[in-house]
Amino acid sequence: MSLLSSQRFQADLFRLVPISRFSGRDAVAGAAVLVSLFALLPLGFVIWITVQIGWQTASALVFRSRVGELLVNTLLLEACTIPIAIALAVTLAWLTERSDLRGARIWSWLAVAPLGVPAFVHSYAWVSVVPSMGGLWAGVLISVLAYFPFLYLPVSAQLRRLDPALEDVAASLGLSPLRVFFRVVLPQLRLAILGGALLVGLHLLAEYGLYAMIQFDTFSTAIVDQFQSSYNGPAANMLGGVLVVACLFLLGLEALLRGGERYARVGSGAARPATRIRLGRTTPLWLLVPSATAALSLGVPLATLGRWLAVGGAEVWPLDTIAGALGQTLGFALLGAVLTSLLAFPMAWLSVRAPGRLQRLLEACHYYVGSLPGVVVALALVTITVRVALPLYQTMATLLAAYALMFLPRALVGLRASIAQAPVELERAAMALGRTPFKAIWQITLRLSAPGVAASMALVALGITTELTATLMLAPSGTVTLSTRFWSATNDIDYARAAPYALMMVLLALPLTLLLHFQSRRSIGQ
Repeated sequence: MSLLSSQRFQADLFRLVPISRFSGRDAVAGAAVLVSLFALLPLGFVIWITVQIGWQTASALVFRSRVGELLVNTLLLEACTIPIAIALAVTLAWLTERSDLRGARIWSWLAVAPLGVPAFVHSYAWVSVVPSMGGLWAGVLISVLAYFPFLYLPVSAQLRRLDPALEDVAASLGLSPLRVFFRVVLPQLRLAILGGALLVGLHLLAEYGLYAMIQFDTFSTAIVDQFQSSYNGPAANMLGGVLVVACLFLLGLEALLRGGERYARVGSGAARPATRIRLGRTTPLWLLVPSATAALSLGVPLATLGRWLAVGGAEVWPLDTIAGALGQTLGFALLGAVLTSLLAFPMAWLSVRAPGRLQRLLEACHYYVGSLPGVVVALALVTITVRVALPLYQTMATLLAAYALMFLPRALVGLRASIAQAPVELERAAMALGRTPFKAIWQITLRLSAPGVAASMALVALGITTELTATLMLAPSGTVTLSTRFWSATNDIDYARAAPYALMMVLLALPLTLLLHFQSRRSIGQ
């Protein structure tokens, strides 16, 4: 059958489908609206608390010296960490993608692998090596080592996509390789750098365990301390409000710096890869960058874990306790991944099948919650359950709700990409043959997008596996996960007993780094 006749057949087939068959879209849109309202809970909580306690009390809690100290700490942490992380990530990306450095693929994987080590495990490792470590510069060092891969991934991916013809033209005009990089390559990396810097900045605001361990006060550590001392007091709520404002400020700043520029070309450009620059005699000097980074970001945590495991011996391996923590962790991860994916599916389907203004508004509601720290999400759910639905306080349902809110954007991104690969014509054909909209989506779209759905669930599950703050604040009594057992042992300064739980989290999280690395390279055909 010719292409023209096939198109005519499909058009005739769709005309036969009653309009009522497509009314299922309204039901999907309704579900997406409900999930969007659910996602707005943390923001609504901040507004509600502010209105409830009154402006006078709220301003007294916000405009005080303690908040000023936390704000200074936060600004210094962001201002010092992000530029260093950008410089390190761009240098590593250039070395692995544009230079003739040997073993570039191995160094590339090692630059992504630190994501497999939870940030609070990085801190645990460094405090074990240097017990007196603490303060701003300790926080900057550990934060850079823990979070620079969030910048390396988009920057290296963007470098692989650039058209090398632009650099060839600049070089033909007499520019040195260094000037070509700063005048031609670096401007094209702007969006990747800004996106990665935003992720790093949001993680710095959200992180609790890393800074609590080195005794560096941030909004997250202060909120948890306030919550543990006074349980849902107004001071903790107002600190959460300031933290939300800081997150929104970062989002707005990134959008302002990004502007409306586009860096796309009309054609596919040159198919050949960019010419790799020879390092020559400077190779040993450049080799210090990836090797030192790998040693500090991977070598220190793994060596520390090995040392504590050797010191503790068989006594730090209570198999029944570890098995229980592992079982509960995997159970929460599985349930949370399924729930989050179910909640994200209506929005993912709408964004692909019915784009529009309403869809973009609902999608923004889904995405914004991913920028909020887990401590704010947990605090919102604590307040709501205590004041409105007390029987749900510290229950599995509330904890799963927190996981769903925190990881909703992860699920949405993966589901949207997988649904986009399932042709809409097959859905319509199924409905034309008598299937209801829900049956068509279930039997056709979900089956075709199953691999992407599974990958999306895996990303959510692995995020839940290493989540600490919300689990500490919301977990039911008697809940034991890998992260909470690890945190309990480190609070008792029993680093040997904490090592097995840290090791299990690393082993569970490393597949995520491999998945991100391979997907990044596959997306540009390498």
